[in-house]
Amino acid sequence: MSGAGAPTTGGFDASGLNVVIVAGTWHETITNGLIAGAQRVLEETGANHRLVRVPGSFELAVAAQAAFAGGADAVVALGVIIRGGTPHFEYVSAATTDGLTRVSLDAGKPVGFGVLTLDDEQQGLDRAGLEGSKEDKGAEAADAALRTAQVIRSLRG
Repeated sequence: MSGAGAPTTGGFDASGLNVVIVAGTWHETITNGLIAGAQRVLEETGANHRLVRVPGSFELAVAAQAAFAGGADAVVALGVIIRGGTPHFEYVSAATTDGLTRVSLDAGKPVGFGVLTLDDEQQGLDRAGLEGSKEDKGAEAADAALRTAQVIRSLRG
């Protein structure tokens, strides 16, 4: 995890965009850090936003789909999946990624992907935007969703 090449976040006006943050409840400390980073970017850019919680990462896709059906311009999906001793990690990671991709493509709207797939808890703490973290994946996911929503608006005229 170098963080090298990461884009700069924020610094633009996203007022008028309606964004829903959809976050799982597993690994509370890491998830709360991701949420804080996403909310900071959304507030700094002026985007309207709200937070909804779902039980885990697997449920993010259906909640994102409902957010788009309710008029959201973008969704920021935040979750934490930590590898264990069974194939569960691979199944949940793949289903979550595939589900969010499908929802985004079906809606024609962006999903900022802030789902951390980790080998251990420390990797999540390093990426959660907490004090001492090396990266802020919640902020990056929100920024990506906003920038993509603006691109889509410009392409649709």
